[in-house]
Amino acid sequence: MTLRKEDLDIRRVFHGADETLMVELPASARTTAPGRYSIWFANGTGHACIGEVVSADDATGTVIRRVERVDSGDLRIAKAGIWSGYVFSSPEPLGLPYSDVQIPVENGMAPAWKFTPRQPSGDSSTWAIHIHGLGGSKAGALRGVPVAQRLGYTSLVVSLRNDRDAPASADGRYHLGQTEWHDVEAAVSYAVGQGARQIVLFGWSLGASIALQLAASSEFRHVISRLVLNAPVIDWSSTLVANARSSGLPGWVARLGLQMLGSAGTRWITGLDAPLSFHALDFLARADELSVPLLVIHNEGDRSTPFAISREFLSRRPELATLLTFPSAEHTQEWNSDPEGWDAAVVDWLRNVPPSSSVSL
Repeated sequence: MTLRKEDLDIRRVFHGADETLMVELPASARTTAPGRYSIWFANGTGHACIGEVVSADDATGTVIRRVERVDSGDLRIAKAGIWSGYVFSSPEPLGLPYSDVQIPVENGMAPAWKFTPRQPSGDSSTWAIHIHGLGGSKAGALRGVPVAQRLGYTSLVVSLRNDRDAPASADGRYHLGQTEWHDVEAAVSYAVGQGARQIVLFGWSLGASIALQLAASSEFRHVISRLVLNAPVIDWSSTLVANARSSGLPGWVARLGLQMLGSAGTRWITGLDAPLSFHALDFLARADELSVPLLVIHNEGDRSTPFAISREFLSRRPELATLLTFPSAEHTQEWNSDPEGWDAAVVDWLRNVPPSSSVSL
């Protein structure tokens, strides 16, 4: 993941009465939210999974939460960290059988994690491909793996160009899914070559945008049976304008930025080796191109990917799309706010919604 400034004070780490490790933090909307989260510390080399709120003190403005586990580093000596939704920093804490695999992509080999079901069922020929978001890493998509495991799916958690795991593109820039989807298509090809007959795509933020590109344009779209889209970027131009406004920038600045990203003449400024096509990245406009059932998981407080865009998308394809909301106020942290509820709802949807009629079973 892209590490931000370690701006979260870690006030105290101690053992509670039952010898469970606890952490005391400044109280905020983030740190008092229900659910499971994590703290990265020691310049990204330390990681701890943070569980339930144990107590809050209004007088001191602090909250105490349970530490479920420490994956790396020594949290007891950490003074600051980064609050995150990445509960799993690697596959090991999931306790599921997995292997490292390499996916052939345009510029080399992209590493991925492959999880095989413990008890293969009739769904063992269904594969779930998990796609992370912008500026993140494949660890961010691990949250969807237990659902796929419960359904007997094989899971492939993939990397993509410029995420520091997969080979970089020539310009070293994100293209908002316009080119990255080809790396995930290579993962779909790999899965099909390994015997997959159906593919369920789990996309997180940018990963959801990539899933939509695959469902509309991939040569393998006939095997893509369903999409699970968490905090999806459905229309990049609307999303970028909304982000600019929430940051206090004038509308004309946002519009100018879009023009620059979409122009070949400003590549010397943007660093992109090709301009972005915001029409190709707009699935509000392209909604009619989709024929795959999809579950949109979002929260109304998301300030990075506006909920209104998801709601508008649902209104355009109500026969195809289902909306599931969670109370989180943070981007892509719907699962974190209620892990058990998220898992149960996604399992229920995947069990009860038939796959795309174009998939040959």
